[in-house]
Amino acid sequence: MNAAPHAPAGWDCHAHLFGPYDRFPLAPERSYTPPEAVAPQYLALLARLGLGHGVLVHPSAYGEDHALLLHALAAHANLRGVVVVQPGSRLALSGLHGKGVRGARFSHRSGAGANFAGSASFDDLRALAPALADAGLHAELWTDGQALSGIAVELKALPVPVVIDHMGGFDVAAGVDAPGFRLLLELLASGRAWVKLCAYRNLLNAPDWQAGRAFQQKMIEANPERLVWGSDWPHLRVAPAPDTAALLAMFKDWAGNDEVVRQVLETNPAVLYR
Repeated sequence: MNAAPHAPAGWDCHAHLFGPYDRFPLAPERSYTPPEAVAPQYLALLARLGLGHGVLVHPSAYGEDHALLLHALAAHANLRGVVVVQPGSRLALSGLHGKGVRGARFSHRSGAGANFAGSASFDDLRALAPALADAGLHAELWTDGQALSGIAVELKALPVPVVIDHMGGFDVAAGVDAPGFRLLLELLASGRAWVKLCAYRNLLNAPDWQAGRAFQQKMIEANPERLVWGSDWPHLRVAPAPDTAALLAMFKDWAGNDEVVRQVLETNPAVLYR
């Protein structure tokens, strides 16, 4: 009798679910109203990409209501989750690891209105870091080079791993020698920070997305053991939305060799989200 085929080992480490809205309505106070993007669609996407696992990041448009995220994690053992919490949130951190949650997301971005309604701040991370450590959770941070300079020293001292998403919001026009990007590389090289490779949001105004290749390659040179890949599906507020399969192919092309691809898609996320 033939053995059952093994499930794909690869991971998409950044995606969001929305709806169905008749069951999981959005928060009344929110910064955006996205179209529905439901679990069956995401699972079909993983299959199309040839990946076996996904990480769902709680969207700020749901405020403090984590019902959709927790429902999806309970229904699908191949998914993991990242919540958004503030001090005093009704969602208790203890016990979340057993429900498939592996981290909590915070926003610290430069510019007026950069941090959405319903997001948690860096002050919240400062306050919650010990509790995150006790709960076995890491901190995920949406930030950029300009904002990073003011918190980098503190990030190294936190009692939990830090995962920086969207490749630290690199500035393609400023280049790989920009102070903020060099600081990100230093954090990555120290092993104290992980980075999600998700280049396209930083390239929307670039005439050629190939300009992102140098940024990814610098990160691989700095520390390939602290990199994971994220699709950012369903590509909120980007029109037209990119083809997710093309984004994965772009990452693989820029990775340079199959060993790095396996490390980023399989080995590293299995450590971070196990």
